[in-house]
Amino acid sequence: MPEPVGVVLLNLGGPDTLADVEPFLVNLFSDRRIIRLSPFPFLQKFIARRIARKRAPKSSEAYRLIGGGSPLKGITVRQGEALRQALTEHGDFRVGMAMRYWQPYADKILQAFAAEKISRLVLLTLYPHYSVATTGSSLDDFRKAVQHRPEKFEVVEVREWSDQEEYVASLARTIEEGLGKFRDGGVQLVYSAHSLPVKFIREGDPYLDQIRQTIAAVEKRTGVVGRLCFQSRSGPVEWLSPSTPEMLEGLAGEGCRQVLMVPISFVSDHVETLYEIDIQYRELARDLGIRLERTESLNTRPDFIAGLKKLVLDACRRKGWKLRTEG
Repeated sequence: MPEPVGVVLLNLGGPDTLADVEPFLVNLFSDRRIIRLSPFPFLQKFIARRIARKRAPKSSEAYRLIGGGSPLKGITVRQGEALRQALTEHGDFRVGMAMRYWQPYADKILQAFAAEKISRLVLLTLYPHYSVATTGSSLDDFRKAVQHRPEKFEVVEVREWSDQEEYVASLARTIEEGLGKFRDGGVQLVYSAHSLPVKFIREGDPYLDQIRQTIAAVEKRTGVVGRLCFQSRSGPVEWLSPSTPEMLEGLAGEGCRQVLMVPISFVSDHVETLYEIDIQYRELARDLGIRLERTESLNTRPDFIAGLKKLVLDACRRKGWKLRTEG
């Protein structure tokens, strides 16, 4: 009988309630992998608290408009259950999550798996594109949590999957479905990715190359060419460009009147899809005379879950862990 395997879905996390917004932002801005607020590490938390206090009212309003908190935890729970069911025929798999900047943190899932005598773990990032600021930070945080546990865990990491066939196919289908919302032609496809400081790319971060890799693979399937822009900038540094508002303004100047936006670096709905795209950018587009629609997030789509299943099984095979269907 194959040994049980724990699967940990890694993601950013988000405030469950409006009261959680400010402490969530403190956690976010305290991470020196994302931004160094001071050359002195001991000042990072102090400055993070000041920034969080200043930004909390605006962020709280965004979360209020999408239901009073982030839906990310609930969606990740459902993704985990769908993945567990999909893996059942291949062995005894338990699926949990570890969020980077809000509960549940890495130690909680490690405690749960230790209580179940599970020592084999697959860490599956829900960021398809690797960046030191996202996957890198989450993996570092999880490794530290493992080191502080008395139990011994055998861990395999799934760090990126930007060109995985199932992921690409799932994205392509959401685009085809999204284009079906428009009766007339002349629709401009726009890929909106989470922005990143240009400094990261110059230092060798593969994020931008992997985003482009995904887009090329999707366009090969759909035959529809899109444009790439970046959302969610924060802080006085040089960010990847053009920004999503700049892209919309430029398209309006070209006479574009219909846009289908694809949240390319996000697999789950959260504040950046439900607020930034669905509310902010849609309102901006309307003011510019553009009808903006968005593709559905992958969330728990069966084709997407099938891709996550394959990533987990491939990781187990790399470690030589026996699966039920392989004797």
